[in-house]
Formats: sequence, C-alpha cells, structure tokens
Amino acid sequence: MTAKTAKTAKTDDAMTTTATELTASTADAQAPHHGFLNRLYTGTGAFEVIGKRRLWYAVSGAMFILSIAAILIRGFTFGIDFEGGTTVSFPRGDAEVAQVQEVFADSVGFAPEAVVEVGSGGSKTIQIRSQALDTDQTAALKAALFDAFHPLDTEGEPSESAISDSAVSETWGGQITLKAAQAIVVFLVLVALYITVRYERYMALSALASLVFDLVVTAGVYAAVGFEVTPATIIGWLTILGFSIYDTVIVFDKVEENTHGFQHTTRRTYAEQANLAVNQTFMRSINTSVIAVIPVVALMVVAVWLLGVGMLKDLALVQLVGIIVGTYSSIYFATPLLVSMRERTELVRNHTRKVLKRRNRTARADTAETGDTAEGTEEAAADTAVTTATESAEAAGKTGAETTVSTAAKPAPGAKPNRPTRSRQGRPSGKRR
Repeated sequence: MTAKTAKTAKTDDAMTTTATELTASTADAQAPHHGFLNRLYTGTGAFEVIGKRRLWYAVSGAMFILSIAAILIRGFTFGIDFEGGTTVSFPRGDAEVAQVQEVFADSVGFAPEAVVEVGSGGSKTIQIRSQALDTDQTAALKAALFDAFHPLDTEGEPSESAISDSAVSETWGGQITLKAAQAIVVFLVLVALYITVRYERYMALSALASLVFDLVVTAGVYAAVGFEVTPATIIGWLTILGFSIYDTVIVFDKVEENTHGFQHTTRRTYAEQANLAVNQTFMRSINTSVIAVIPVVALMVVAVWLLGVGMLKDLALVQLVGIIVGTYSSIYFATPLLVSMRERTELVRNHTRKVLKRRNRTARADTAETGDTAEGTEEAAADTAVTTATESAEAAGKTGAETTVSTAAKPAPGAKPNRPTRSRQGRPSGKRR
C-alpha cells in the first residue's frame, strides 16, 4: 500500500510539473505578438506569471530573508517616543543648526541626538532632541540658548519663556507598540473571516501570507536604510495593510470569476485561468498603485522641502515602501501561492489530467492527419506516375498497332492476302474478317 501511495504521489508530482511546463509552453505558443503596452492594457495573457512562479518564490524568499536579517542584525532606529528623552524647541531667528549643537554640548556636556529646522518663513523653529535631561540640565540648556540666540515670544520680545521643553517616557512608545500589535491581530482575523466567507479558505491563507510578507519586508527596509521609527511610522505601517489586502482582493476576485465552474471545461487548466486573471488585472493594479503613490510623494515633498515636519516624512516613507511591496506581493506572491495550494487538491489534479489528455489526443490527431495527408500525397503521386506510364504504354501500343494495321493494310506488291487462320472457336474458317 505504501509503494502504491508513493507511486501515486510521484505520478501526481510528474503530472503537476508537466502541467506547469505545458502551461508555460501553451501560453508562449498562444501569446499574441503585440506591443508591450498593448498586451498590458488588453490583458490577453501574454505575460507568464504563474508558469514562472518558482522564480517569484525565489525572489520573494530572498526579500523576506534579507528583511529578517536586517531586522536582527542592524535593528531599528527608534525615535524619542520609544526610547524616551527630552525635546527642546524655540523660534529659529538667526540661529543655525551647527551653532545650536555647539551651545547644547557646552551647556549639557554631551551632543544632542538631533537638531532640525521645522516649518518655513517666520514661523520656522528649531527642535532639539536628546536623551532624558534632569531639571538642572534643562534649566542650564534653556539659559544658554537664550543668551546665545535671544528668541522672541509671541509679543515679539526676547524672553526665555519662548524656549519650551517636554519630556517623553519610553513607556509611551511601548504602549503604542502594544496597541499596534493588537490592531494587526484583529485586522488579520477579520480579513481571514471575510475572504473565507466571500471566496474560499485557500484565498484567505494566501492573503494572510501576503500581508505578513508586506509587513516584514517594509520593516526590513526601514531597518536596512536606518529610517527612524516614530508613532507616525506605526500609523503608516498599519495603513499599508488596507492597501495590500485591497489590491490582493482585486486579483482574487478576477481569479474567482475566471475559475468559476472550471471543472466542467477542458480548455484551460486552473493555473492558466489564474494567469489570465493576473494579466487582466495588471493595468488596474498599476493604476491603483500610481494613484496611491502620487499623494504620498506630494506629502513627502511638502514635509521635507516646505515644512520640514518629521512626522509627515515618516508617515510618507512607510506608505511609499508599503505600496510598492503590496503591489508586488498581490501579483507575484499571493496569486502563485494560491495556485500552488489549489493544485494539491484532488479536484484541480483531476481537471489538469483531463486537460492534458485532451491536448494529447488533439496533438496525436493532428499528427495523424498530417501523416495521412503526406501518405495521400505520395499515393496520388504514385497513381499519377502509374497513370502516366499506362497512358504512355497504351499510346505506344496504339502506335504499334496502328503501324501494324497500316502496314497490313498496304501489303507489298505481289504478296498474298493475309487470311485468318483461326476462328473465334479456335478452328480455321477460311473467311476473311
């Protein structure tokens, strides 16, 4: 029984491999030879995605492993809201970033973590972030800043009250992280229930795997590049989940439409129908991504070059990375994973066998028809040759007979007449014919 099961498994694996290769070859053979943009807009199935899913698995696996390595080796650069510290700000006036850093180091005894300019025009301010300062250090810093730059208060008068400070505890960042983790768990559960009820469990599993992939890769990019993790980053990290699942459901909806009742037809395999669905939603996914990226890029421009607001920059960065990764995963990871799981079911396996058998019969019939045509051509040529030879022989015989008759009709002078020697019954008659 074990040997039989192993043999069946090998047969199924061979059948799946053959189906995959046949899918790719069939798609290549049937792909219309149009321009790139024409194929992209019409969605005729010319782009092979499912048939090359091993390649996309390798690419996705490499991205996932590199992201995990970046998180474990390099780690995250947490902002003051997660590590705790002190923030000091005052109207910029004539102050320069380098001068503020020097004053801070002289008054406190160590360098600040960051000194940035925020805002534009007359409302521009200087923000200083550092590790936690005690009361004496804060007072000494504020006095040194006032003596160096004389910031103006709301009434336009130099005043030390124009310099504000705030302390942030590291426990606040921990609370944000906990709430974010809870939100992610609730979101994933709701998504799994909806997709299972609306579509099927295999699509739910593929969508969840795609969401985890998006979160890990986005976090890995932040760790590798060294972007600072702030509460705005967590907010953006959560918002990309909605975009990712939206794009994935778009593709899955088309797959469900194409494969509805697929077991009753033998024109395409399940994998080929899914590949057609991906091609048909290519342009929609690209348009959705471009429309989503435009306001994010605009937000980055406003945050970095115009206002200099760090919170907006962090929010825009995580959303930009998440949109790109989410678009990739919905096409090149979620859908191929769905096909791989469905091909392990008995229904899809039996249907693939039927499609392959039908195509094999069609191929044999075409081969036989081609052979019959060639054989018929040879026979026709042979018949033609025989006919020609026969006609030539008959023509030659006729010519000889005519020559004989002509010769007999004109006997030589003085010769005796040619009399028949035998009758129809084989006896001499003595009569002329």
